[in-house]
Amino acid sequence: MSNENEPLLGQPEVHPEPTFWSSFKVTVFSSYINYFLIFVPIAIVFSILEASPTVVFTLNFIAIIPLAKLLGFATEEIALRSGSTIGALLNATFGNAVELILGIIALKEGLIRVVQGKYYAGVSWPSVLGSILSNLLLVLGFCFFLGGVNRTEQKFNVTAAQTSCSLLAVTTLSLLVPAAFSASTPEEDTVESILELSHGVSIVLLIVYILYLLFQLKTHTFLYEDEEDETEVPTTTLPFSIGSLLIVACVVSVHAEYLVGAIEGVVEKWGINETFVGLILLPIVGNAAEHVSAVTFAMKDKMNLCIGIAISSSLQIGLLVTPVLVLAGWAINQPMTLFFEDFETVILFASVLIVNYLIQDGRSNWLEGILLLSSYVIIAMAFYLYP
Repeated sequence: MSNENEPLLGQPEVHPEPTFWSSFKVTVFSSYINYFLIFVPIAIVFSILEASPTVVFTLNFIAIIPLAKLLGFATEEIALRSGSTIGALLNATFGNAVELILGIIALKEGLIRVVQGKYYAGVSWPSVLGSILSNLLLVLGFCFFLGGVNRTEQKFNVTAAQTSCSLLAVTTLSLLVPAAFSASTPEEDTVESILELSHGVSIVLLIVYILYLLFQLKTHTFLYEDEEDETEVPTTTLPFSIGSLLIVACVVSVHAEYLVGAIEGVVEKWGINETFVGLILLPIVGNAAEHVSAVTFAMKDKMNLCIGIAISSSLQIGLLVTPVLVLAGWAINQPMTLFFEDFETVILFASVLIVNYLIQDGRSNWLEGILLLSSYVIIAMAFYLYP
């Protein structure tokens, strides 16, 4: 005789509706990475006490990692209620909240180099270029590698992927044009002209991003959807997920301010150039949410969602975060531009080209993941040694 509490054969299992308390418990114990949340108060205390730049940088660096993971978990929960298209968009958006917060804080402090990745107007800031490279090569590389280890190959919608890569090509063009403009114009006429060019291009990029959202969420949604998995159900309430996103984003902004404030001292003490910090170290922390989420979906063979998170995140950096930072700099009289050094621009162009080649057939395997990861390691070594 069957237990009356068991679901009837052929009927879906009934899951209890989550409560605030159950949502809290599930969120806290969602990952072993959350144990590192203990560093959140520790980092704040040491930062307030003005410990050495190395200590402040290291503690806040570690503290941001579990916070980024919580951002990813909350957006995954929302994705289960709203579909994979909106889920990927939300995951990328709130994952990039870290970069946007870091960028605005650094821009406010005049640290334009760390954001952009070059010396311009004698200042520095967290690199948008590093974020794009990290998502395209590091995150996507781990997705292809770990997702393909136990499979011959994985498939995804090639039209959606190619559309995203075409938009990345436009983003690259927006950086190539100022670099070419600078190379062909007398230096005394360049600064003001590139600033004005960057303002105009940023407005165009924002318009393109809005139209891309219309394409993704309205007219061609079917290209971005994965098949639904009926075994996955939300484990937190919608208000709790939204509230946790907002709270975690605020806490991240606190750590981001301390992190950026310690950069100059760390660079001086460790003997590391600001370019390597901005292009490699900070984007790895900032992309932790997308990294973990995208790899998780790749291992579940949800490749449309995985590609959506990794590439959409790069698109947001190129078409949304970068233009917003340029226009914000315009508003507060900080000369942020779209002009990158030739070396950096060429690396971005080559990276987008490699990704285009690897996804054009709509299939991936572990070796393609190794190729992307190898490319990232080569670039990281180059920036570490770059004078």
